[in-house]
Amino acid sequence: MSDVSPNRRFATTRWSMVVAASDAGSADGRSALASLCETYWAPVHAYICRTRRSRDDAEDLTQAFFAKLLEKNYVRDARQERGRFRSFLLTSVRNFLANEYDHAQTLKRGGRVVHVPIDGEPEDWSARHEPVEHETPEDLYERQWALTVLDTARTQVGSKYEGDQRRRLFEKLSPLLTGDEPESYKVLAAELGMTEGALRVAVHRMRQQWGDCLRESIAETVANPDEVADELRYLMALLSR
Repeated sequence: MSDVSPNRRFATTRWSMVVAASDAGSADGRSALASLCETYWAPVHAYICRTRRSRDDAEDLTQAFFAKLLEKNYVRDARQERGRFRSFLLTSVRNFLANEYDHAQTLKRGGRVVHVPIDGEPEDWSARHEPVEHETPEDLYERQWALTVLDTARTQVGSKYEGDQRRRLFEKLSPLLTGDEPESYKVLAAELGMTEGALRVAVHRMRQQWGDCLRESIAETVANPDEVADELRYLMALLSR
């Protein structure tokens, strides 16, 4: 992770996605709101699962929560001076479960629950992110948020590598994004038809791109650009537990 420097500054509108999502009447607002729902579907689902709901109930409740979030546009109530958006959303989920659980559990799967059109719902969530035994629902929510941010940044970097050859380069190098090193740069370079020096440059460049995507993603939901470095350190600490 050496390329994700906590001191690197960049120009990003603070709280940008949350501000855009609060204007649900515009096309940009609806797009931002849908993006927020997609980003936080897995953390919310993980939290609800960990509160000892069955997987089916958790999926229904997650869908019901986001349907209500969209219908009522609760994002308008988020205020940057009150802290991070993920904390606001966690409080919203708690309130939803307290106020709506009795009603939501009577809804049959595929019935009156309004399904939120989110691409890439984490169907393999339980296999990829099995909760640690001692984790609280809040711990799991936070860790799943971190994993989602990493996955999103990786996807964004991958979109820059179009074409068969560049796609192969990304697939070979993406496991190195977090700072791991290959068993042998020389062997990997030969496999990719590159010099060892060119390979090291390619790894460094890809890590920089990934770091930029991480910072930009984090900056969209924090109140102040100065908080981005702290959030990034916190994210990596979550994943090292």
